[in-house]
Amino acid sequence: MTSIIKKELNTFLSSLSGYMVILVFLILNGLFLWIFPGSFNLLDSGYAGLDGLFFIAPWVFLFLIPALTMRFFSDEIKIGTIELLLTRPITEFKLVLGKYIAGIILCLIALAPTLIYLFSIYALGQPKGNLDWGATIGSYIGLIFLAGVYVSIGLFASSLTESQILSFISALFICFFFFVGFEQIAALLSYTGMELSIEKLGVNYHYNAISRGVIDTRDLLYFISVIFLFISASTMSIKIRKW
Repeated sequence: MTSIIKKELNTFLSSLSGYMVILVFLILNGLFLWIFPGSFNLLDSGYAGLDGLFFIAPWVFLFLIPALTMRFFSDEIKIGTIELLLTRPITEFKLVLGKYIAGIILCLIALAPTLIYLFSIYALGQPKGNLDWGATIGSYIGLIFLAGVYVSIGLFASSLTESQILSFISALFICFFFFVGFEQIAALLSYTGMELSIEKLGVNYHYNAISRGVIDTRDLLYFISVIFLFISASTMSIKIRKW
């Protein structure tokens, strides 16, 4: 499994497109947080916090993570190397898990430079260090778990087709539905008594809960369950190809 992780990281980091994905993520967040005037601008808000980052980043990830994962299996299927991978002494689950871990590491690499924003806000606060650390740490944890869900969905979409474009579109649609789809359904069923239960099926509900700085095991269990669901679905998809 380690060789799978190294292979994916080397492939990503040795290509210009890999760095472009990370660069686009940082540029988009930087523009909204530091350049574009508005409520997200850290200098205009008058508040020492990274709320803007934690609102914008999930939407940017919504597009960038499907772009990152679309080639994980689709490329292997298209050029025929998936058969070679399946003949190796590694289970389908470990193959999927290896690619999943590589995807998470790439997301962490993309997130790491945003710590510069954190240090900047820490220094700019009045008094210095006037920062809600509980909400900030919780938001980072929530963002990592949210990225984990997106990566698992992207892997699943990539395992279904040899077309990277179709993989990207499918992953984008599923991620979007899990992020805001259940909220919209809950809004349509308001006053039925079912809206809260339906809203809890969505990623955004649990992401917002963790972002408040309260790490609830129910939220963690939700993220882990969704990730495991799509990793299992990807494993089954690969097994079907082996048959």
